[in-house]
Amino acid sequence: MFDKNNKLRHSISLAAMLALSGLSASAWADAYEDAAKKWIGSEFKPSTLTADQQLEELKWFIKAAEPFRGMEIKVVSETLTTHEYESKVLAKAFSEITGIKLTHDLLQEGDVVEKMQTVMQSDKNIYDGWVNDSDLIGTHFRYGKTESITDLMANEGKNFTSPTLDIKDFIGISFTTAPDGKIYQLPDQQFANLYWFRADWFERADLKAKFKEKYGYELGVPVNWSAYEDIAKFFSEDVKEIDGKRVYGHMDYGKKDPSLGWRFTDAWFSMAGGGDKGIPNGLPVDEWGIRVEDCHPVGSSVTRGGDTNGPAAVFATTKYVDWLKKYAPPEAAGMTFSESGPVPSQGNIAQQIFWYTAFTADMTKPGLPVVNADGTPKWRMAPSPRGPYWEEGMKLGYQDVGSWTFMKSTPEKQKLAAWLYAQFVTSKTVSLKKTIVGLTPIRESDINSQAMTDLAPKLGGLVEFYRSPARVQWTPTGTNVPDYPRLAQLWWSHIAEAASGEKTPQQALDGLAKDQDAIMTRLERSKAQATCAPKMNPERDAQYWFDQPGAPKPKLANEKPKGETVSYNELLKSWADARK
Repeated sequence: MFDKNNKLRHSISLAAMLALSGLSASAWADAYEDAAKKWIGSEFKPSTLTADQQLEELKWFIKAAEPFRGMEIKVVSETLTTHEYESKVLAKAFSEITGIKLTHDLLQEGDVVEKMQTVMQSDKNIYDGWVNDSDLIGTHFRYGKTESITDLMANEGKNFTSPTLDIKDFIGISFTTAPDGKIYQLPDQQFANLYWFRADWFERADLKAKFKEKYGYELGVPVNWSAYEDIAKFFSEDVKEIDGKRVYGHMDYGKKDPSLGWRFTDAWFSMAGGGDKGIPNGLPVDEWGIRVEDCHPVGSSVTRGGDTNGPAAVFATTKYVDWLKKYAPPEAAGMTFSESGPVPSQGNIAQQIFWYTAFTADMTKPGLPVVNADGTPKWRMAPSPRGPYWEEGMKLGYQDVGSWTFMKSTPEKQKLAAWLYAQFVTSKTVSLKKTIVGLTPIRESDINSQAMTDLAPKLGGLVEFYRSPARVQWTPTGTNVPDYPRLAQLWWSHIAEAASGEKTPQQALDGLAKDQDAIMTRLERSKAQATCAPKMNPERDAQYWFDQPGAPKPKLANEKPKGETVSYNELLKSWADARK
């Protein structure tokens, strides 16, 4: 713990400050409590806690902050609505309630990761706390540069860990727990990628009859990729226009840009059925196609037992290319992630297989073509359909879990002060209001609150999804990925080769798998990772691995089984029944 002399010097300086101000220590304590009461009354509602319980929780923060008062702390996160709320509102509240001067910077996600890499390489301190994706969990626990929150709470942070933190209430805590059983990151916000569709169009009797006549089954929420493809073709080629406006059955993006990598690393292969069974991530082969043995990555190429360039991945990439060309608006191929995001809200897209729930707030704004006059959405979200290689017990999609992360190189006192802020912005006092603002829930108690029940009709299925048993099949990148920043940057350039037609999907993925194996081989030789470092398998004939159980699976004789759909109301009923 920070030394007693530092604490003594701080106490002397604080005493001098109080003397100069003419206020007693008790008066200053009252001022912090008054600030807490002000924020509870004006901002921190609704909450799953009563106002009295909120005040008790904040009194703990006031007391715990005493050794850090007057300190200046800097933390950083990516630019998201949730983090903007933290930066503009919660950081100010924390400073007023605790006396710690907190600056919460916002940067683009890539800049956050780049600065974090700099710290890991140099052991210098840039920020005292970081919100970064739990996708880096495999990186953090291997390099030994990241603080174990489990150890922090048990040791130097024991007296600075809130008794009301309630770790078990965090729905994403399994995603931030490493193979050693320790928590390395504290979830701050999370959102899934789900299927999005125009419910109003899907309920039109004329369109339902026309679809049934052509395909022999009901127009509804697609259960498999075959149905998704049929629906995409139907709206793009048969319907073509609704209310005089050109419509499309699919939306995506294809510009050669780093965001193209997210399109795939965010579990595109798992939706098709790549990798093995296992929640939160397939074992021994995960959704990136990386095989691990005893926590050691051993390869991503099929010839090393991986699945990055296996038949399921090739199928998924082929469908991505085909659907983008055939069924999406022509301009989609030249768009990035951020450019394509708002397009469905413009009212000419029938469905999207891969849509981030982080867009929910922007998709519910009054006056949009996809919002009714009463504020309810014309669209709904549902579980994404699964590809032909998918089997029961596999993950089905991706959740982004931005999580508080602390580096061992950060001076202890600054780290502990930042740890207080991390707990404050995730506390039950503020978490429900933060969820309503950003729609990125982290606590079970918030999801099941009356406030979310009341809000549900305007959120198009978000609340129902997070209350459903299906939720567990949507998970972030897991611990198989030994160096997320280095490996993730390979994906967009290789996928772009397939998107542009420069290479076939098989050729593009062969290159990706080879490059991933090369980086993991270098990691093995460098001995830079403190634990669970790669131990690469020797290459052998692909057929050997196809003959083994699980991934990589051999190519299916029929990759397009009959389309299958379900009505949205039946889906919601099945979720409700499962919760009883």
